[in-house]
Amino acid sequence: KRNTGKKIAKYVVIAIILFVLLFPVYWMINCSLLPSNVIMSVPPRFFPINATLKNFSQIFTRASYLRFFQNSFIVSFGTIAIVLLVAVPASYALSRYNFFGRRVILSSVSSVQMFPVVVILTTLYGFYNSWHMLDTYRGLILADTTFALPLAITLMKSFFDTLSKSLDEAARIDGASRMRVLLHILLPLVVPGLVAVGIYTFLNAWDDYLMALTIMKSNEMRTLPVGIAQSFLGEYSNDYGGLMAFAVAGSLPIVLLFIFFQKYLVSGMTAGAVKG
Repeated sequence: KRNTGKKIAKYVVIAIILFVLLFPVYWMINCSLLPSNVIMSVPPRFFPINATLKNFSQIFTRASYLRFFQNSFIVSFGTIAIVLLVAVPASYALSRYNFFGRRVILSSVSSVQMFPVVVILTTLYGFYNSWHMLDTYRGLILADTTFALPLAITLMKSFFDTLSKSLDEAARIDGASRMRVLLHILLPLVVPGLVAVGIYTFLNAWDDYLMALTIMKSNEMRTLPVGIAQSFLGEYSNDYGGLMAFAVAGSLPIVLLFIFFQKYLVSGMTAGAVKG
């Protein structure tokens, strides 16, 4: 009876925690199926009675809203490409070579994440204005890369550290160059790490608001977070139904990423934490 009581209590606690964590998601989906005037009614409607897809049709039939999705995809995948292109050779060099200033470089790379984004916004805007990089994809991709790169290098270095240097030595004895060792021997072994870094970078770029708000000035170049805030939140009224529908649609790419790459993500986040 004691064991049964403990199990029941454990399941009750788990159910309460799951309810608290998942209720905001349920409420977002519920509100996306209701008109805005119904969402603000008292008492609130916790079930989508007389649900409608009008909010979703409004999103996917307006070219400006679809443009927000397109901009976010371009910026996110562009950031992933540059981050992986830089992080892989940088982390490989920091893991395999012992050179003067190596620890200083590692500390400097990690310290970039200590500074909040708002600290550099004014300076960044001035530089971008002088370089004619405002309202451009390359400007926002470069800015997102700056803040995603430190963690990407740190994570990838930890993955390379788990691989024995005897693999490099054996390949070098067989006549392989350093680049061939990296591309054909080590990279296939750190695929979980590449996936973990790619997903982290995608989330960082997809959810970015401050950088996108500062750099992207025209409506055609706005990304999803900025587009949501400036399209559905007004000075005198708010379209909460459209806002929630846009939030649901914007969350789908992230959910799909986790569904398809969950195995690689979990193994990637754990394998790189242990050396040897």
